[in-house]
Amino acid sequence: MRHRIYWLLPDLASARRAMDELLLARIEHRHLHFHAREGTDLGSLHKASPLQSSDLVGSAQRGLCIGAALGAASGAIFAVSPMLAEASKPVLVGLLAASGALFGAWTASMIGASIPSRRLARFAPALAHGKILLMADVPHHRVREIEALLNASNPEADFEGHEPNVPAFP
Repeated sequence: MRHRIYWLLPDLASARRAMDELLLARIEHRHLHFHAREGTDLGSLHKASPLQSSDLVGSAQRGLCIGAALGAASGAIFAVSPMLAEASKPVLVGLLAASGALFGAWTASMIGASIPSRRLARFAPALAHGKILLMADVPHHRVREIEALLNASNPEADFEGHEPNVPAFP
């Protein structure tokens, strides 16, 4: 189980220093994600993927639920038709629900990929002013240790809290 720690760093040099400290503390590169305003060159820093920086996952989940509900509803409407055999009605409802779920998840994820993450909305003003957001996914038993390490090596950085449950994808 990992916790996601959020830190706002004032500049690129501070972000590189934080990354080096975390790598030396044996936090893997793949668990460090840096996010900045559009157009900022992060150089060798591990840039946050669309899974971390957009609303792709949340939108896909909502699209899946809505698509499944609409597909099941349309299947139920067709199921009351006297033209269908009684045995094929549950199959039709299931197929339309599954098709609706897949279509809903796909279309909503396409939209969600272009929408900034709701989890990161609180950092938008700081990012607009040129700060860099560090998202570090650390083991739950090392949260305090990593916070202390970053505080000592980057006194100019701002600790912005943590999430106790890191999402499976982002």
